[in-house]
Amino acid sequence: MRRRLQGVQRPYRLRLARALALAAVVLPLGWSQPAPAQPQDGGAGGIRLNPGGSAVRNIVPAEVIEQQAVQEYEQLKQEAIAKRALAPDNHPQLVRLRAIGKRLLPQTARWNERARQWQWEINLIGSKQVNAFCMPGGKIAVYTGLLDQLKLTDDEVAMVMGHEIAHALQEHARERAAKSEITNLGANVISQLFGFGNLGNMALGTGAHLLTLRFSRSDESEADLIGMDVAARAGYDPRAAVSLWQKMGKVSQSGAEFLSTHPSGRSRIADLEKHLPEVLPLYARAIHTTVDKLPPYRPNMTGLGDAPVDAGDEDRQKPLKR
Repeated sequence: MRRRLQGVQRPYRLRLARALALAAVVLPLGWSQPAPAQPQDGGAGGIRLNPGGSAVRNIVPAEVIEQQAVQEYEQLKQEAIAKRALAPDNHPQLVRLRAIGKRLLPQTARWNERARQWQWEINLIGSKQVNAFCMPGGKIAVYTGLLDQLKLTDDEVAMVMGHEIAHALQEHARERAAKSEITNLGANVISQLFGFGNLGNMALGTGAHLLTLRFSRSDESEADLIGMDVAARAGYDPRAAVSLWQKMGKVSQSGAEFLSTHPSGRSRIADLEKHLPEVLPLYARAIHTTVDKLPPYRPNMTGLGDAPVDAGDEDRQKPLKR
């Protein structure tokens, strides 16, 4: 830092020092955001959150993160092909996933306008893993272990896919990558962030991999709620979000990859239940009825019971531990 500042005029050095001091306070606490705002949809109700996520994501251009997603997704597909694990287009479960996705995707642009331009793709990978993801730019993969072990209904599948799609819509991977860049590049990035340079050539570090980025508890909560909103608007029962995470709690001791980054617990389920009144009208409207006429929800497994107590809530901005 001292070498960088040699020859720099004193007023500039003072501005930079103040910016760095401010950044040292702001970064650990998470970036401030405007008050929650409902996406513009003519007052149709639903979940009230900021579309697009945190402004810190702008450090990494969307095109960069989406291009990397294409590359990583293609590599994943090729590895699955080599193992004969990539489901063919006529696989019944893949046909099912794509039919659900066809209903979900028209509901995405209200949360992120870029979703209109994404080349969406849905694939099924044969594996015992209980896992699923949606990479930036709309690249979705679901593992057969998730469908088979949890015996998911279409409503529950929609909640999983909605949750993963919401991560992409809120650009959580882009935000995590941006924060990683700040950590890696330090003062140079901070100085540019505060108006001392041009970020147009910023790119992900060569060591970054999208599938290894860990989301925070706040990211997961956003994805839960937005995913539930998207699925309800597509005509899927949002009450399935509760039974989904109850099922997840039942397999939480199995070491499943999905559960290591998506912990199921009572506080998570309680939060979903708290927001059901906001999304049940969306679901009722989508199936042309009213909330008071909805039949009782019956999950396809009995004796689900309570999920475990959540861990890791101490810092909602900190990435969850694997």
